[in-house]
Amino acid sequence: MITLNIDGRDYPAREGDNLLQACLSLGLDLPYFCWHPALGSVGACRQCAITRYEDADDTHGQVVMACMTPVQAGTRVSLQDPQARRFRAGIIELLMLNHPHDCPVCEEGGECHLQDMTVMTGHAWRRTRFAKRSFHNQDLGPCVGHEMNRCITCYRCVRFYRDYAGGTDLHALGTHDRVYFGRERDGTLRSEFSGNLAEVCPTGVFTDKPFARHYTRKWDLRATPSVCVHCAHGCNISINGRYETLRRTVNRYNDAVNGYFLCDRGRYGNEFVNAEHRPQWPLQRNLGGWTTTTLSRHEALEAISGPLARALELDRVIGIGSSRAGVESNFALRTLVGAERFHAGVAANEHLLLRRIQEVLRRGPVATPSRREVEAADAVLVLGEDVSSTAPRLALSLRQSARNAALGRAGQLGLPAWQAASVQDATAGIHSPFAIVTTDTTRLDELATTVRRAAPIDIARFAATIAHELDPGAPAVGLPDDAHALAAQLAQTLAGAERPLVVCGSGCGEIAVVEAAANVARALHRHQPEARLACVLAECNSLGLALMDPLPLASALEAMRKSEADMLIVLENDLYRRARSDEVDRALDSTSRVIVIDHQRNATGERAGMLLPASTFAESEGTLVSAEGRAQRYFPLLEPAGAVQASWQWLEALRSASVAPAAERVDTGGRRFDELTEACARSIPALGGITSAAPDASYRLHGRRVPREPQRASGRTAMHADRDVHDPEPPVDPDSPLAYTMEGSHRQPPTPLTPFVWTPRWNSVQALNKFQNEVGGAMQGGPAGCRLIEPASTSHPYFQAPTSAFLPEPGRWLLVPGFDVFTGEELSAQSAPLRARSRAPHVAVNRAAAAHLRCEDGQSVEIVLAQGCVTLPLRIHPALPDGVASVLIAGTRPPIPELPALARIRPSDDRARHGTGR
Repeated sequence: MITLNIDGRDYPAREGDNLLQACLSLGLDLPYFCWHPALGSVGACRQCAITRYEDADDTHGQVVMACMTPVQAGTRVSLQDPQARRFRAGIIELLMLNHPHDCPVCEEGGECHLQDMTVMTGHAWRRTRFAKRSFHNQDLGPCVGHEMNRCITCYRCVRFYRDYAGGTDLHALGTHDRVYFGRERDGTLRSEFSGNLAEVCPTGVFTDKPFARHYTRKWDLRATPSVCVHCAHGCNISINGRYETLRRTVNRYNDAVNGYFLCDRGRYGNEFVNAEHRPQWPLQRNLGGWTTTTLSRHEALEAISGPLARALELDRVIGIGSSRAGVESNFALRTLVGAERFHAGVAANEHLLLRRIQEVLRRGPVATPSRREVEAADAVLVLGEDVSSTAPRLALSLRQSARNAALGRAGQLGLPAWQAASVQDATAGIHSPFAIVTTDTTRLDELATTVRRAAPIDIARFAATIAHELDPGAPAVGLPDDAHALAAQLAQTLAGAERPLVVCGSGCGEIAVVEAAANVARALHRHQPEARLACVLAECNSLGLALMDPLPLASALEAMRKSEADMLIVLENDLYRRARSDEVDRALDSTSRVIVIDHQRNATGERAGMLLPASTFAESEGTLVSAEGRAQRYFPLLEPAGAVQASWQWLEALRSASVAPAAERVDTGGRRFDELTEACARSIPALGGITSAAPDASYRLHGRRVPREPQRASGRTAMHADRDVHDPEPPVDPDSPLAYTMEGSHRQPPTPLTPFVWTPRWNSVQALNKFQNEVGGAMQGGPAGCRLIEPASTSHPYFQAPTSAFLPEPGRWLLVPGFDVFTGEELSAQSAPLRARSRAPHVAVNRAAAAHLRCEDGQSVEIVLAQGCVTLPLRIHPALPDGVASVLIAGTRPPIPELPALARIRPSDDRARHGTGR
């Protein structure tokens, strides 16, 4: 650290940072537009002007751009010098010459960075009387709105979209004062990170289109800290609501997980919360199953408690958990039915993969990486996983890791990393070692220095050879000379890296790939302790469920088919997505009572004798464990409607009622959330740290709760005046330290409890600067969540390598799963904007296979499996290996749960059909 003199006062600063970053990190207010902590500096807006002095004797100084000037020992600057203030005011006036005065109707109004900076510079009067420049706006698809007249030409949008996120269809077009940011023609933005433009843009050029349909000003939105439920990465989000509906999802900064950005699945996949078809009251199926009766909460518990108590006494109750339900809900079910009757609600192959992955993470010597560690990796090996589709936010971090070689070269040239344009010009074409070994093409291939396509088992064999080259003690396999030479080359590259990273996951469905990736990571760790292993998982709480060591779903179905259970309780799950439909039908037919607790209507719920309406993540609290092994808490935003309550509350009520005397069975209550969390931590050692994920319900900030609403929130007593003129009593949240209203302490809360960022003079998302230890660094309120898994100190033996290579069989194909980045899981598939951007279901083969089948691209084919046929359009993917077919089942259609599997493919009799049922 060195001393930086600002306006005659000395401050500590880090040498080499730019002056804008240093000033903001010190808590000083300095206007800016084009600079962004994640994007660096280009000096495009000229707004951050300050005066720099040569020495103590210099009284005049020179105006410089703070974002382009490095901090050096002895630097003396002034933010308040009159010439710098006049310069900044002049820049704002020039920017506002053509800017429309449409703040009252602009979706950015009230959280606009341009508004904040205009007020900060004192600009309040427009002197020009000429006509303003105008542009034609584009239709950029269902997610992002476009209003080019508001543009101030800061270039943030294209720098994020193209340089940071790798998009190719957004451009800076035109010249001079007619620069236009958009596509060559109208059309949906293709990047899975396009929604970030609404937060990156400092004005209202790019807006959140779904939010605009039911717009509410920021100060009238209730907000709560939450965790994304659409993949296992665990991105932190803030969900906003009004009138008891969820209005939008925005990024919540977490330095270790998601930083400044979200993927579009996480941002726009929330429409299932407001779905009209959601059950709001318990539904009991009548005799014959053709009609249902709506019950109250009391009536539902009364109908269930007696039969449940008798079945529990006989040990004839089976519970099936869920990888999309929180830890506490799964634990409540496990407690109710007993650990020996608690089953994982995942497909058989996925269950095996989850068991192996959690074993690798808990018993292996290699740590899982945080976001910072992924972005710092200087060599990456991806094995079998289409990360861009299964974990988009992880893929975005991997993109940044590919720049490290270029940043290293820039450092040799004396260019700081934040000099974005100079670094880009001086290091064009330089990429860090990045190897991708998958069955099909991925969107990260453009960054790869090595690409290889192979069947899943051959990916495992290739990785095993890399591990053996790194450590001769690892199992070896025989490969063709060219493959062996490539493996040896990659081993040498990885061994020479300081921070190598291996990425694998459950996506390809082959357990041998996970084992081989673990072998590579373990062999690397022997030479380089900074080696890391990232495992991609399917759903938001896949690892949390696996750490409970549940029994496989197949054993539950088998027990039901043998009539060994009188009652089945299904927690937030659709069994038809997890197992063959004929197997599920036989199991449900053999069970007299089926109870489903869920917030969605699905095929399993339709077969249930009783459907209990559960709350979504937006109406309940819970803990999710990410693929990194990080436990994070989410909190309710909305009050549940009707008889809806959290799954853990239903299960606790059932547990209490089933153990109470017959006369007291109903409404006997249950444990509160914190009690349930503590019981889980005591009962399951692997989850012992979850109590540290967030403060408990007794926490108070200076004696008061943390408000979910800003100080300026309005209309609380008027929102329901059409139904009742009396002021409603504010709701109370007994299970968290958050208040549903604006009442409470408005001081900065701990990070896990921070619902939104706001500070005087900073109404936009840029207010986050005031909440960080340094701009772009960790939060002042401490970490959000806690890591449950750390590397083992003892050595673990290598896994055995597969001995046999994949041999294509004439007339049969190995079906491997494909994934859609927008609707790749059950909940996001209910979002209309994402469905409009998703790929249609299909089966893909290479050109030779299509010629063998005598089929053309787009023609319907039948996939013949052991249990029936699936009809899908055929797509030609030239990169697929011989004998391998990729099946993409996206949207609301149930997947094929038994993949990977061998199957026959034949032309469909009806070539006009596309995606007909099984």
